[in-house]
Amino acid sequence: MKILLLAGTAEARGLAARLAGDGRFEVLAALAGETRAPVALPVPVRVGGFGSDAGQEQFMLDNAFGAVVDATHPFAVQISRRTRAICARLGLPYVQLLRPGWQPGPGDNWRFVGSEAEVAREIAPGATVFLATGRKTLANYAGLAGHRVYCRQIDPPEGAFPFPDGAFVVGRPPFTLDDEIALFRRLGVGALVVKDAGGGSDAKLHAARALGLPVVVIRRPAQPPGEKVETVDAALHWLEAQL
Repeated sequence: MKILLLAGTAEARGLAARLAGDGRFEVLAALAGETRAPVALPVPVRVGGFGSDAGQEQFMLDNAFGAVVDATHPFAVQISRRTRAICARLGLPYVQLLRPGWQPGPGDNWRFVGSEAEVAREIAPGATVFLATGRKTLANYAGLAGHRVYCRQIDPPEGAFPFPDGAFVVGRPPFTLDDEIALFRRLGVGALVVKDAGGGSDAKLHAARALGLPVVVIRRPAQPPGEKVETVDAALHWLEAQL
């Protein structure tokens, strides 16, 4: 069976590793191309967007996929919704590999908001803010203009930082707890902002807990309807059921 794997997460890498060399499946992984040097996958990879709904649908038809596993980031909801709709039109089995969201634990000081525009109201005046939310949505944080703002991204920046008092921090995960604590202390971070990416233990959240920092968590957007699994094992079992 030929599988389209919409990739970009650790779960996608894990599933690709499990499927590589499995003679029952022929896998093509698709990456959006947001990162200049993505982590290598052990299966053939297509990099770049599909251009349009019609372009993606034609691509899927031309390649005669037998099933689609959507293992994109929980906030890449546009491609998830579009892919789910295309699969429904084509009668193609679709599953979303969606890791569980994060939950606060003892000692955490989390404030949940619905969007980037709501973040500023949860930040104390004058606090230095660390955005662990990527560069693409920086324009949505205009309310933080009076704060010193740091934004972490994987690739070196190609342009100036959009806030007058702030800077990009370049780094590729995973990060250790000690590294995150040292970074936050060095920058004088007073608040951490994250998207609810979910998954396993996350060093930046543990660092915020250790330092007593408030964390503003942006809730996930509504996901498309359809079947969902939370783990690589469950995704593999779903694929086996399609054979």
